[in-house]
Amino acid sequence: MTHDSAASQHSASNAILDDDAFTPSPDSALWRRDFLLGAATASYQIEGAATEDGRLPSIWDTFSATPGKVLAGDTGAVACDHYHRWSGDLDLLKDLNFEAYRFSIAWPRVMDASGRPNPKGIAFYKRLLERLKEQGIQTFATLYHWDLPQHLEDRGGWLNRDTAYRFADYADLMSRELTGLVDAWMTLNEPWCSAYLGYGNGHHAPGLSNPRYPTQAMHHLLLGHGLATQVLRANDAKSAKGIVANVGRGTPNSQTPADITAARRFEVQHNAWILDPLLKGEYPAELFELWPGTEPLVLDGDMETIAAPLDFLGINYYFRTNVKSDGAHGYTEVPLPGVERTQMGWEVYPDGLRDLLVGFHDAYDNLPPIYITENGMASDDSVQDGEVVDAQRIAFLKRHLAAVDAAIKKGVDVRGYFVWSLLDNFEWAFGYERRFGVVHVDYDTQKRTKKRSAELIARFIAERNARDGG
Repeated sequence: MTHDSAASQHSASNAILDDDAFTPSPDSALWRRDFLLGAATASYQIEGAATEDGRLPSIWDTFSATPGKVLAGDTGAVACDHYHRWSGDLDLLKDLNFEAYRFSIAWPRVMDASGRPNPKGIAFYKRLLERLKEQGIQTFATLYHWDLPQHLEDRGGWLNRDTAYRFADYADLMSRELTGLVDAWMTLNEPWCSAYLGYGNGHHAPGLSNPRYPTQAMHHLLLGHGLATQVLRANDAKSAKGIVANVGRGTPNSQTPADITAARRFEVQHNAWILDPLLKGEYPAELFELWPGTEPLVLDGDMETIAAPLDFLGINYYFRTNVKSDGAHGYTEVPLPGVERTQMGWEVYPDGLRDLLVGFHDAYDNLPPIYITENGMASDDSVQDGEVVDAQRIAFLKRHLAAVDAAIKKGVDVRGYFVWSLLDNFEWAFGYERRFGVVHVDYDTQKRTKKRSAELIARFIAERNARDGG
């Protein structure tokens, strides 16, 4: 988005910026005190300190240092310098009245290449969690948000079955070290991205591109999830255990049978590929009609391990994709003209979140409680006269929260919502150009500035708490 378009959006959206911008209807589930409202971040995107205190290289250090892989040659070497500024960032969380914080632990920061613990790295997360507990903020810790240690990738990464067992070792160490400090553990963030973008089309680290790789990488990711869940339950019984899946809404470009099939197969590839093994103990057969000949090697007992019961399911949602048949097994994206889009080029489509949640509720008898663990948008935000008026984000969040409420009214058990993200940060292959935060970060000075969206969220949470007696 250009500054001119942002200004015109500001003018067109003045009505959004009134005092009740985040005031839901009186019967909305968002008024319930047991509906958590939180913010989310990820280690490589905010921490920096890439070589300090024994941290080892990750696949994203390697990938972002490779010319042409990340926009403008950006890397996460400094990012938001959260490793040094964490205390102030947690004060921001508290000031904004967020009730929960979802963050990730950097695997390369807490273990050496032989699997021995790194005390300095572990101490960082202990300090973080202890402060959050002091502040009364619920803690949601993600074990894997894409920063695989490079030494494991050198041995095959997620294409190597052994990585699933090394992940379980990592989960074992962290759950023993941090027992009692974590309210909810999430094993993996968005295994679809790790498997497909990392090993299928090469858009993400480690940057491999082979049509046979993603399904095997996914199987080892999910096996790692299942193995890690076992040790988390053994070591930290009181915490909740779950996983985070990014999901996509696919809609047909026409009502022809071929396009309807194409849209269904889009959702099989983006949703059922992950959710079916977790909740049904099997991969969807239609996936291998879409990608013939790519069945992963599955050993006896694997699917039972993967399908271990979940305490909750994290759902990340951003946009929908309109598709048509490619004339063969799959689909082709057909961008719709005249729709609202974010700085990422993604269509703003709140109904997709409602439709997916209701669809999962209908499709899976054993669907666990859900948290929306990421939802948000990128815009070209800048500080003007000491303020950041992010009108499009305010409207985006308001409409997506309404979509969550609509799904709850249809019987879906949604327990909370995390805004992505607390801070502007390193947006993977797009570097620092795309700003997702409700807090603006000046990357030259590291100054944080609360955006208008953050102030309105804080006001709503305060109002909700006041209604319920504080």
